[in-house]
Amino acid sequence: MKILIFNWRDIKNPEHGGAEIFTHEIFKRITKMGHEVTIFSSEFKGCKKEEFIDSIRIIRAGGRYSVYIKARKYYNNFFSKESYDVIIDEINTLPFFTPSFVKKGEYIIALIHQLAREYWFYETFFPINFIGYYILENSILKKYVEIPTVTVSNSTKNDLLNLGFKNVFIVSEGISFHPLRKIPDKSEKPTIIYLGRLKRAKRVEHVIKAFNIVEKKIPKAKLWIVGSGYLRTHLEKISNKKVTFFGHVNEKKKIDLLSKAWILINPSIREGWGINVIEANACGTPCIAYDVPGLRDSIVDGKTGLLVKENGSVEALANAIIKVLEDEKLRNKLSTNALRWARRFSWDKSAREFEKIIKMVSKGNIQKPFP
Repeated sequence: MKILIFNWRDIKNPEHGGAEIFTHEIFKRITKMGHEVTIFSSEFKGCKKEEFIDSIRIIRAGGRYSVYIKARKYYNNFFSKESYDVIIDEINTLPFFTPSFVKKGEYIIALIHQLAREYWFYETFFPINFIGYYILENSILKKYVEIPTVTVSNSTKNDLLNLGFKNVFIVSEGISFHPLRKIPDKSEKPTIIYLGRLKRAKRVEHVIKAFNIVEKKIPKAKLWIVGSGYLRTHLEKISNKKVTFFGHVNEKKKIDLLSKAWILINPSIREGWGINVIEANACGTPCIAYDVPGLRDSIVDGKTGLLVKENGSVEALANAIIKVLEDEKLRNKLSTNALRWARRFSWDKSAREFEKIIKMVSKGNIQKPFP
């Protein structure tokens, strides 16, 4: 089959996140199953207009917002003549509105990792945040309620069902390395790690503020912050000498840091799933997070980590961290369960599940072709 994916970013984009990792890991495996895959995404500084990465054909045009206009233009001028079996409209806040322009006989699948919801208030400003939260997102997504949709967690599935979506399938996230065979030797000093982008919606400030409380009770504790983003300078200014910023690291260094850390903290306002949680689990490291969509799916509360019920409470987050750092028996239990939990997730398995959905859709078993 020939598969066309519209996404605002691809795996080489410096701003790529978990959604792009998911798409690339899934579809590089689907190409190995004998399918042709093309991704249309936005340009970035120094990028090639067209290239193949892991057998996926990637075509780039437009910027962060103009990519949506360019997508329709490229479809009308080029892609419509290439006869794709399935078109995947990957929705990251804004969709590509593929139902309004795909030709007869082509099937559409929506891929939605998470709803933006609170992101509007953290990453945009008035009045856009109010328009986005109360009007724009719901009205746009309701245009897709009849489209077969893939998401990555029960939280997002429930959000979509509440909006009236008819057919929603879950394809789990995977991890890019094999889980360790046993819990590794941890850092000598109690070590907390944050792994992810440094942006407002991730609430990295909460980790730093919680750490300030933790170190008063556990003076030897230290904090590692791994990742890049526009908030780094600000976060460095409010951190003390026990906080180390690593910036973006390669895969080997990431695994090394996750293996040595005692616990991972993810204070995000919401996630589609939380790949970093399972990556930490695969290194024998449990996670503490607020009880929010996505993270309540990737963390089994009390077994592979802890969910803080008081969403946004730095003090409650700090108390949970102290509890795990001081209770060796609890920490060992969480680490053992986390490692076992991580072994359930595989990109190979997830790719096979996604391929089954694509085949069902392409045979018309779920939806009639457009228009």
